[in-house]
Amino acid sequence: MNLALLGFLMVATFMTLIMTKKMTPLVALIVIPSIFGVFAGEAAGLGPMMIDGIKNLAPTGVMLLFAILFFSTMTDTGLFDPLVGRLIRMVHGDPMRILIGTVVLCALVSLDGDGSTTYIITIAALLPLYKRYDMNRLYLVCLLMTTSGIMNLTPWGGPTARAASALKLDPATLFLPLIPGMIAGLAFLVGLAVYFGRKERARMGEAGITATDTFTGMAVSQYPEARRPKLIWFNAALVVTLLTLLVWGILPLSVLMMLAFAIAMIVNYPGVADQKERISAHAGNVLAVVSLIFAAGIFTGILGGTGMVEAMSKAVVGVIPPAMGPYMAPITAALSLPFTFFISNDAFYFGMLPILAEAGAHYGVAPEAIARASLMGQPVHLLSPLVPSTYLLVSLVGIDLADHQRFTLVPAILVCAVMTVVGMIALAFPFVA
Repeated sequence: MNLALLGFLMVATFMTLIMTKKMTPLVALIVIPSIFGVFAGEAAGLGPMMIDGIKNLAPTGVMLLFAILFFSTMTDTGLFDPLVGRLIRMVHGDPMRILIGTVVLCALVSLDGDGSTTYIITIAALLPLYKRYDMNRLYLVCLLMTTSGIMNLTPWGGPTARAASALKLDPATLFLPLIPGMIAGLAFLVGLAVYFGRKERARMGEAGITATDTFTGMAVSQYPEARRPKLIWFNAALVVTLLTLLVWGILPLSVLMMLAFAIAMIVNYPGVADQKERISAHAGNVLAVVSLIFAAGIFTGILGGTGMVEAMSKAVVGVIPPAMGPYMAPITAALSLPFTFFISNDAFYFGMLPILAEAGAHYGVAPEAIARASLMGQPVHLLSPLVPSTYLLVSLVGIDLADHQRFTLVPAILVCAVMTVVGMIALAFPFVA
């Protein structure tokens, strides 16, 4: 069977099964690619492909493991209680203010360029508010994910760095013309937050909690015996130091998370029994997220190892008629939505983007324009079950992945459309060569 067709069928089968909840993502990520790998005639080579995929995602899995443990431990100590208390006093029980604040806070925290860290910090601060006021948590994951998708376009973010590397371009030069589109995307999300806020106001009516409510500190920390109010300044300094080192890139993120977690444990819970108790308290979250990461490694390993990704890329480029050649930039922007959803960023930017750029060059479209256009699909990309941080997001908030995908898909597409239109107007990439 044609490899491209097989690849499309594999992705379609996988997405259908998890979105209809016929199979859990963990099982589907392992079983579906294995079956299609056999159909591709690669039964003998599936083992090495799986191992290669797992190896590629292993650093991410380690990072998420210790990130969950570290920030969960910081939450247990009560570090974020004062922040949440201040936020409660600022929002005055108004869901619209909470939703707008979600976009603003996420945009600021996302400047570190790491989605997983962004989710952990913002959810630690915001989830207690959503629970306190019984707000729809789908609004939270929707706004966090789409905001992160926009802010991920910074030069130190993964997608821009990949696009620049694949086409040998300067990341800063690539990034600057994207700023108007990013601003427009954030403005759209603020408007979406206002829309969600009005719906929540109507639902809550007079039952909303007023500004006179007090905050006990228990909305964040679920384990009163684990709180360490006397160490709050040390813990705050530890988090700031971690984020600073993260931005500087002095050590790999996974190593930084491991060291930070170890220091937090030694200082806050010097007793071995207390340390075991804290680890056990969050073992469920850790297992749920990390197991999905390694399962995703099997999916990406087989998708790339069998040659399906390359065949899919060439098949799509091959169906673009010559008359559409001068419009390769907007075509690339449109293609970035489904392709960064169905395949990994690495596969898209290092496998498909050079092909698109070469096709555009034949019609006089600059590689910078193609590269910028290829970044427009990032808000949709983060909905993909192949994105590790997505599992972390839904796990921490307690939302089912399929529910999140169904709810957020349309807003994410609209954000991409807004950024694309403004990008064309601002000539980040031309509508026609």
